[in-house]
Amino acid sequence: MIRSNPFASHPDLSPQLGLSFEEPRRARRIWPVRELVGQVRELVEQEWGDVWVEGEISNFRPAPSGHVYFTLKDADAQLPIVLFRRQAMLLRFRPEDGLHVLVRGRVSVYEQRGQMQLVAETMEPVGAGSLQLAFEQLKARLKAEGLFEAERKRPLPAFPRTVGIVTSPTGAVIRDFLNIVARRHSGLSVLLCPVSVQGDSAPAEIEAALDELNSSGLVDVIVLARGGGSLEDLAAFNSEQVARAIASSRLPVVSAVGHETDFTIADFAADLRVPTPSAAAELITEAQHKIAEHLATHAHRLERAARFQLLQARQRLTRLPVSRAEGRMSALLHRLAQRLDDLGFRLETALNGRLRQSQLEVAELTAAVLRHDPRQNLAQAREQLALCRTRLDRSLERLLHASTARLSALDAQLHSLSPLAVLDRGYALVLDAAGGLVRSATQVAPGDKVVTRLSDGAFISRVESAAPHTKGVSK
Repeated sequence: MIRSNPFASHPDLSPQLGLSFEEPRRARRIWPVRELVGQVRELVEQEWGDVWVEGEISNFRPAPSGHVYFTLKDADAQLPIVLFRRQAMLLRFRPEDGLHVLVRGRVSVYEQRGQMQLVAETMEPVGAGSLQLAFEQLKARLKAEGLFEAERKRPLPAFPRTVGIVTSPTGAVIRDFLNIVARRHSGLSVLLCPVSVQGDSAPAEIEAALDELNSSGLVDVIVLARGGGSLEDLAAFNSEQVARAIASSRLPVVSAVGHETDFTIADFAADLRVPTPSAAAELITEAQHKIAEHLATHAHRLERAARFQLLQARQRLTRLPVSRAEGRMSALLHRLAQRLDDLGFRLETALNGRLRQSQLEVAELTAAVLRHDPRQNLAQAREQLALCRTRLDRSLERLLHASTARLSALDAQLHSLSPLAVLDRGYALVLDAAGGLVRSATQVAPGDKVVTRLSDGAFISRVESAAPHTKGVSK
């Protein structure tokens, strides 16, 4: 049905009445979720392709694949961060919760969650802790005293005969050092001076070892070596005691402490700093130091030339359309890797829940088996038998005590009624010659023999006369 405009014949009335008639709306577009989120991700990546963000690390989670996930937050907001394995391997520090950092990367959207995140390229800490502050202060003070001046540095001997190494005798450092020396210069002697490389006693032991090697006259150069670690682990090599011991050494000292990214006070005080103990072994065993410098110079020039050629090649590649496809492929691979890590986390959570459920079921079955265990029933029967025995013993004891008391009462009653008990009160029994009891004076006659029984014995007597009492006599 076609409806006509009632004001069409009066066009001047429409504005006066505040009415407007628009063209029919276009058909609405319905977006699939994946397409919409993908479109938003592309727009976000184009607009925010290179940003710096500052905040505090929270919920730090390294994945088995090498990727790193955490949240960057401040007082009012938070932002998920992903650092893929290749970029994580290039970090110069160890990220952890609570660390204030500055992150550079591109803003993106994780499509599986519809969540905005920052794909980090580089990251560096902001500010310094107490150990770092102490490190910087001691470094500035010793530098002002001239302990780090290049004029104080002594050259290493080109062909050393014996090298003294100050390190732990049980760590991997000494094994790697000896393996490299044996492979590159079998004629070089190594004198190990064992010390503790960590702990409160480490600075004093290192100082004593340096003094001992200087006074021995057996070595040509000293290597101070230790593996990598945190700032707390390297505290002994950041002490003023060790720095002054290195500075006062008469022999050249090579500092090979930590990894390539670790710097200590010992590195600045030593005559030469090498990135690792293995590099120290390679440097000392170099037969011709000048040749090594010459080769290093050419290698540096070659590296700069290669970098220049690589830069030009990258610039040429950026002009080609294939670069955009490579970028998309790299981003796709990163998203798939992140999806794989997400599924791995979910699988781990599910397995842990299933394991806890299985443990509960096993515990319940174990309790049920124990409840029906015949050994437990036998133990309960034994306990009841012991309890019955105890009750029986107590009943018998009470019955015995009652019988004993009753017997004692009967014995006392019998004793009180016994004729013999009367004798104890001074009375006597008179028996005739036949042993019968004389109860009346008429039972005897003069001349009869009688036996008088007392409480303590008896005696025999003869009756001279017998005179019974009359009824009128009271006694």
